[in-house]
Amino acid sequence: MKTMTIRLLLAGVLAALTASTPVAAQNLQPLDRIAAVVNEDVILQSELDRAVKNVTAQYASQPGQLPPREVLERQVLERLVLVKLQVARAAETGIRVSDDELNNAVAAVAQQNGVSVDALRQRLAGEGVSFTDFRSSIRDEITVQRLRQSFAQSRIQVSEAEVDAAIAAQANSSQYHLAHILVGLPEGATAEQIATGQKKIEGVKGLVDRNELDFPAAAVRYSDSPNALEGGDLGWRSLDEIPAAFAEMLKTMTPGQVVGPIRGPSGFQLLKLVEVRDGSQAAAKTVTEYHARHILVRVTPVQDAAAAKAKIDTLRARIAGGADFVEVAKESSEDANSKSEGGDLGWFEANAFGPAFGKEITGTADGGISAPFRTEAGWHIVQRIGERQTDVTSTTQRAQVRETIGRRKLEDEYNRYLQELRGEAYVNVRNGDGDKAAATDGG
Repeated sequence: MKTMTIRLLLAGVLAALTASTPVAAQNLQPLDRIAAVVNEDVILQSELDRAVKNVTAQYASQPGQLPPREVLERQVLERLVLVKLQVARAAETGIRVSDDELNNAVAAVAQQNGVSVDALRQRLAGEGVSFTDFRSSIRDEITVQRLRQSFAQSRIQVSEAEVDAAIAAQANSSQYHLAHILVGLPEGATAEQIATGQKKIEGVKGLVDRNELDFPAAAVRYSDSPNALEGGDLGWRSLDEIPAAFAEMLKTMTPGQVVGPIRGPSGFQLLKLVEVRDGSQAAAKTVTEYHARHILVRVTPVQDAAAAKAKIDTLRARIAGGADFVEVAKESSEDANSKSEGGDLGWFEANAFGPAFGKEITGTADGGISAPFRTEAGWHIVQRIGERQTDVTSTTQRAQVRETIGRRKLEDEYNRYLQELRGEAYVNVRNGDGDKAAATDGG
């Protein structure tokens, strides 16, 4: 509450100064207004603007996928609200990020951008970003990661029976690549809220059916799910990992088909079957693995997509001119996990780092170096070293299956946890006029 009080007090002081000194006020910078109040904290408009800018940069090559500005701002603001709630809950449970840890993280960001901490501070100032706010965002990111890890350790368990069932399902049934659109309903929704939600989901279904929007674009624009900005993608799942209400439908669906609306515990959903694969193929005894190195240039608040692309192009040109890939990776890669090893990623299956990465690694010959390409992590170039066929032993297979089950359990359980946090919170969203607000209070 203290932070919000100080900011509001400062706003009052500046307003008084403006009223009493109209000529001098012309030289004052605009005051950063409050976009939302979240319990005893606030989200500033500058925070929201930076976050929207980052999302827009990620979709620079597909701007048509993004919703109108006001809808995008609402979606991004909701994500920032969830960050505030997670940080507050982490503090309540004793999760702390020390100043030393934060200093090390900031130094790592500066190193990844090839500058000193002082130079990073100057760059941020030049872009109108407070260094204090930047440090706070880094602290929040680390805090949320630790809260999620703590949640996983305390609540997510995978039994041997679950592993056995999943392996049997892989061997004897198909697997389904799914996507969904969710129109959420609050707990204990009124008849009016239910009717409004049903009308909205039916409208979205109509847009998809009439091909006015493809399914991923509709998810980005209208879904209330946390994966909305990823096009509603749910990944690959076997029947035992799919709710019974959906599993029976999937058996009769064809790839590309969309069903719904379906009423579930979270609201109304549309479900799309993207593609199907034979589970016996997924459980094959041998898999193709690739050995590769990569160089990563991240897209960050201080390094936008264009700057990252320019940097990776320069690094690719240096290697084409005779520079050693390993030395360039050690010097310039922004992947902290592989940088010291010259970008070496070891042996991995094609899509271990996502489909875009897999496409490049399979399309590059042994010894070859890819052109720059973009993933969610940033811009990459890849040097393929070799390819092999690997037997998947029972131990390895069980470990992979256990990890997959745990990851999906965490995704589902943590999303429900976030819904609980959001439902219990007081959130007051300010509009552009500053004299009206939309408030929600789960308590």
